[in-house]
Amino acid sequence: MKTVLFHPEKDHTAIQEAAAIIRHGGLLGIPTETVYGLGANALDETAVLHIFEAKGRPQDNPLILHIPDAGWLEKYCRDVPPAAYDLAERFWPGPLTMILPRRDIVPLRTTGGLDTVGVRCPNHPMTLEIIRAAGVPVAAPSGNLSGRPSPTTAQHMWEDMNGRINGIVDGGPCTVGVESSIIDLTVNPPRLLRAGGLPLEALEEVLGEVEIDKAIREKLADGEEAKAPGMKYRHYAPKAPVTVVTGSPMRSAAYIAANAGNGSGIICFDEFASLYHGCTVHTLGPVGDVSEQARRVFDALRTFDSTDVKEIFAQCPDEAGLGLAVSNRLKKAAGFHTVDVGRPLVIGLTGPTGAGKTSALRAIESLGGCVLDSDAIYHEMLKTDMPLREALTAAFGEVFLPDGGLDRQKLGTIVFGNATELEKLNQIIYAHIPRELHRRMDATVAPIIGIDAINLIEGGLDTMCDCTVAVLCPPEERVRRIMARDNISEEYARLRVNAQKSDEFYRSHCTYTLNNTCATAKEFQQQAYVLFQGLLQEARR
Repeated sequence: MKTVLFHPEKDHTAIQEAAAIIRHGGLLGIPTETVYGLGANALDETAVLHIFEAKGRPQDNPLILHIPDAGWLEKYCRDVPPAAYDLAERFWPGPLTMILPRRDIVPLRTTGGLDTVGVRCPNHPMTLEIIRAAGVPVAAPSGNLSGRPSPTTAQHMWEDMNGRINGIVDGGPCTVGVESSIIDLTVNPPRLLRAGGLPLEALEEVLGEVEIDKAIREKLADGEEAKAPGMKYRHYAPKAPVTVVTGSPMRSAAYIAANAGNGSGIICFDEFASLYHGCTVHTLGPVGDVSEQARRVFDALRTFDSTDVKEIFAQCPDEAGLGLAVSNRLKKAAGFHTVDVGRPLVIGLTGPTGAGKTSALRAIESLGGCVLDSDAIYHEMLKTDMPLREALTAAFGEVFLPDGGLDRQKLGTIVFGNATELEKLNQIIYAHIPRELHRRMDATVAPIIGIDAINLIEGGLDTMCDCTVAVLCPPEERVRRIMARDNISEEYARLRVNAQKSDEFYRSHCTYTLNNTCATAKEFQQQAYVLFQGLLQEARR
């Protein structure tokens, strides 16, 4: 079979010619924002059968119907719930597939024998034009040979499908890079069957509670029914075996460097590419740019098939946002062969001034831990962090001096004595500090991290922690310590102590309490050491 490569941006007849292939029962490679698809008339059983044959795809693996707008839903689905239209209004065209009850017009061959069907509206103008011109829904799994990484360029698809299908439409590289998210609306609560280009968090904004199907994080057992594409079979796999390494970026990078041999293939974040001498390296993008990782992941997996690497190690992002989709694709490529190198235990420390947090933090350091002082980090960020500086300027005007430093007197005049302005300042600070805290946490191999913040609870930094510890001390002892430490009068020391939140506030909001009634700082450091050592041992179990 001769495969024609269409270039609609150069040939104004290409769309109609491509649509004719669909109408006449042929197979067409189509671009979408997610990956390239292998399309055929979804209502033509023979055409659909040819999809399975061209891909070498098991016929119990369901296909997705691609339609040009939500007005087509009622033609092919029954009992469409209002939530489907809410999702379509918010996310279509886009990387979202909805599972709904099928109408009889949709063949069971298309749905893999199921009475439900997946439907989506792709966000690519060429493909939407082709569907409208064809006048039928297009069934289109990813356009790769079954089991191989999905294609994100026309060239990828040509490599797998040249000579197997009638045509391929070149619509440029895919902008998302991983397949659509699949949400099952036939169950309550709705269930995420495939993590994809639309983050779980976005779905939850519309639907509320969303369950995550176990197939996203683990392999389905033999005999279990797959309700959506890609749930059941080994998928996205290059020829060489893949080991996915999860955990903090620094730890996973160190593990791979220690275990990869000369000639290994490495998929890693940009920051760690220089570690792997003698290896074939393909980078995913920066640690913090999950969108870029999604665009690169399939290209990374495909890269190694043109090399002689015998094994591939891959760093894996965490599961926040698009990270869930990238993580899922890598793990499926590995047949869920993963190594978890873990993450550090993160403990948030808070409490009133003079209670002894410094001694507690030294206990963390004596355990080989890393201490992150949120106040010190804020002042460092004031010098170099442009998003923070821009937010402060937008809120309070020109509060930075010509030399770039903060005009503390000017900012203080605005916020001190004005509760509303002070709250605005705190909201800005605690909106930006987590970004830098995460960066530093990801850059350490320490087994335990202490986040020191007097406003740990109020600023929401406690949500970054595995547990929180309140360091408390009797008020009279705190007055004495503050006087000695800061060389101030007793009256001023009492004013500072009385301005702090009550001990009950800290007890009620923290996981643990350290009561500092010790005679010396050394004794209290040992008391804290015992608590943190026990927490660390528990976390390692």
